[in-house]
Amino acid sequence: MGCTDRIMNLNELLKIEESSTIEFKELVNDSVFKSLSAFSNTNGGLLYIGISDRKEVLGFDCSNRSIEEMTNRIVNKLGIHPQIDCIEVNGKHVLKVEVKKSTPPISYEGRYYKRVGNTTREMQGEELRTFFTKGNNWDGLTGDYSLEEIDAETVRKFVRMAVTSGRLRKTDEEDDIKTTLEKLKLIIDGKLTNGAIMLFGKQPQNRFINAVVRVGKFKDEVTIIGDRYIEGNLFKQVEEALESIKNFINVRYEITGEKLTRENIWDYPLEAIRESLLNSVIHRDYFRYNVQTQIKVFDDKIWFFNIGGLPEGITLKQLKTPHPSVARNPIIVHVFYLAGLIEEYGSGIGRILKSTNEAGIPEPEFKEEFGGFSVYLRKDSFSEEELRKIGLNDRQVRAVMYVKEKGRITNKEYRGMFDITDRMALIDLSEICAKNIFERIGKTGRNIEYILSRNKPEKPEINPK
Repeated sequence: MGCTDRIMNLNELLKIEESSTIEFKELVNDSVFKSLSAFSNTNGGLLYIGISDRKEVLGFDCSNRSIEEMTNRIVNKLGIHPQIDCIEVNGKHVLKVEVKKSTPPISYEGRYYKRVGNTTREMQGEELRTFFTKGNNWDGLTGDYSLEEIDAETVRKFVRMAVTSGRLRKTDEEDDIKTTLEKLKLIIDGKLTNGAIMLFGKQPQNRFINAVVRVGKFKDEVTIIGDRYIEGNLFKQVEEALESIKNFINVRYEITGEKLTRENIWDYPLEAIRESLLNSVIHRDYFRYNVQTQIKVFDDKIWFFNIGGLPEGITLKQLKTPHPSVARNPIIVHVFYLAGLIEEYGSGIGRILKSTNEAGIPEPEFKEEFGGFSVYLRKDSFSEEELRKIGLNDRQVRAVMYVKEKGRITNKEYRGMFDITDRMALIDLSEICAKNIFERIGKTGRNIEYILSRNKPEKPEINPK
C-alpha cells in the first residue's frame, strides 16, 4: 500500500468540493475519526488526508508502516475496515480513506456522529434515540473499549451470584474474564459493548459521565439535608444506593419469636425500595446521557426517577396487571436476571404493589413525567389523600388529623367539632373503626376514646402477578 495508487492533477482536485460524502483533512487528529464515524452512520464517504480545506496540498507519509498504523487505528477505534489508497497530487502524496455506510451504528469514544451537508455533527437527545431505535439497543452497541477497563472482581462476584441463583453452572466459574463476557454477549466481533462497561467497568463514568445515581435527603422540595453521588458500575450503584436510602429513612426494632429475634421494621418495605431502585437503573434510557438517575427521600415519601418513559405499547394502567417484560436494555436486564437480582417477566411492579400492601402503606404511584418514569412510595396511610381514597367524609378526615396531632378523641369532642348529634357522631366514628383507622378504647360512656389503629387500614385487595 505504500506505492501510489493513481495520480490526480491539481485542476482535478480543485473541482472536488467538500460535501456529505467528501472531506479534506490536513493531518490525523480526533476530527478524522469523528468524520469517519459520521460517514459510516450516514451514506459512506471519502476522506483525503494531507489537504487543507482551502485545497492546499500539504502531503502525507505514505510509507507501508504509516498506512498500516493508520489502518489499525481506524479498525481499533471505530471497528470498521476502510479502503485506503495513496494518491499523488502536485508531486505530493495524499492518503485517501473510503468507508461505506455501516449497518450497526459506529461510535468514536462513546459518541455518535452524522454528516449534515459538508459538516460533521454529534447526534444527541431525541435525534440519537431515533437513530438507535431502528432495531438497536444501547447496551449492545460496541465502542473503542479495552479489557483493562473491566473490573475483574465484579465479574467474578457476578458469576458467583449467578451460580448461587442456579442460573449459571459451577463450571462457569472456571472461565476467564473475556470468555465470560463473550458468553454474556458483552463482546461482539471482538469489541466490548456499552453494556460491558456499564455493568462491569472500573469507572464507566469515564465514558458515560451522567450514568450515575444521585440520592438526596430533603426536608422539603428545595432544602437538601443529605446528598450522595454514586458512581461506578451498575452493581456498585445498586448496592451503594440501597445503603444510602436506608441511611435516610427510619427503622425501629421489634423482638419476636421464642428466641427473641430482633426484627427491623423500616418506614417502607425494603423489597419495594429495592425493586424501585433496580427498575430505575436497568430500564433508564442511557442514550440520554445528560440526565442522572435521581432518588429523593422526604419525610413522607421517596421519589425514584429514571430518564426514559414506558416502552411503547405499555400504559400506566397495564403496569398494575400481568404484562410482558419489554426491556429497553435487554443485555443489562439479562445479566441482572442471571445474578438473581430480578426476574425477566415484568413482575417487579407486582412485587412493589404486594410488599407495600402487606406493609400497610399507601399503594405506590407511577407516573410518566419530565421525559422519564417515576415511582412514588409514601409511608403515611393516614394522609388526607389516602383517607379520602378509602371513603372517609370531610368530618372523618378532620377527626383523623386531630387524633394524629392530639393522640385521641372522644364522642363529645367529635360532636363539638362539627355541631352534630350523638347518633351521627357514633355512626361516623364507628365507620372509621370499621376501616381499621381508629380503634376504640375504654368500655362505656365517658371512658370511651378513639386512637389511631395499630392495624393497617382497610384497603382494596391487590392481587399482582
